[in-house]
Amino acid sequence: MILPPPCPAPFGCGSGRRGLEAQTGSTMGGAQTRVRQLDPDLLERTGFSPEQINNLHKRFQQLSENKETISRESLNRIPALANNPIRSQIVEAFFDKRNQHGSEVGSLEEITFEQFLMVMSHFRPPTLKMTDEEKEAARREKLRFLFNMHDTDGDGTITLAEYRKVVEELLSKCGTIGQEAAKEITDAAMLEVASTNAPHMGPEDFYEGITFQHFEQILKGLEMESRMHIRFLDTATMHCGKS
Repeated sequence: MILPPPCPAPFGCGSGRRGLEAQTGSTMGGAQTRVRQLDPDLLERTGFSPEQINNLHKRFQQLSENKETISRESLNRIPALANNPIRSQIVEAFFDKRNQHGSEVGSLEEITFEQFLMVMSHFRPPTLKMTDEEKEAARREKLRFLFNMHDTDGDGTITLAEYRKVVEELLSKCGTIGQEAAKEITDAAMLEVASTNAPHMGPEDFYEGITFQHFEQILKGLEMESRMHIRFLDTATMHCGKS
């Protein structure tokens, strides 16, 4: 694997009253209030059904303590993310304007429920009604989301420094691998990318940054749905990750 594997959906959902949980299985509870009004445009832009949006709204209210916005502090308090080596990237993804399906860049201080939905829509499952073109577009959205998590400065490329930081954080829980070993792993991975995807470029050129086009090529053929999805079982229960 050249790059760290795609992240699972940051929040999965348990059944019954267990509420919102990460893939590790830690629970977070869930409020019972339903969304009073649903904007038809919101349904179209997110691809969620009214029932799915109501389920997500329950979780949003629990996280926000019934406020209208969520802060980074709220997400950082999620027990299930406490030991995740890339927790900071997962949390920051919710406040990245690039993940709002628009052209803006930069960060938000807090997010509304609508903005929360826009981020979660990157994890929506494919439907039987989707055409091949729509499925490919959804896959590309997931890849763009992952790319943005690595491209922390928002300049459109993943630099060696950005990639090394992710690798070091992923390996930080492994006591037998030190910082120097992580650096060597990063360098070797970037060299592999250069040799397999851009053989005409020298390593020193490729180190300037992996573009989104390179990123797509790296993960070409990788099955995404089991790694980045939320599966809604009914109006009261949801799951994410592999079954």
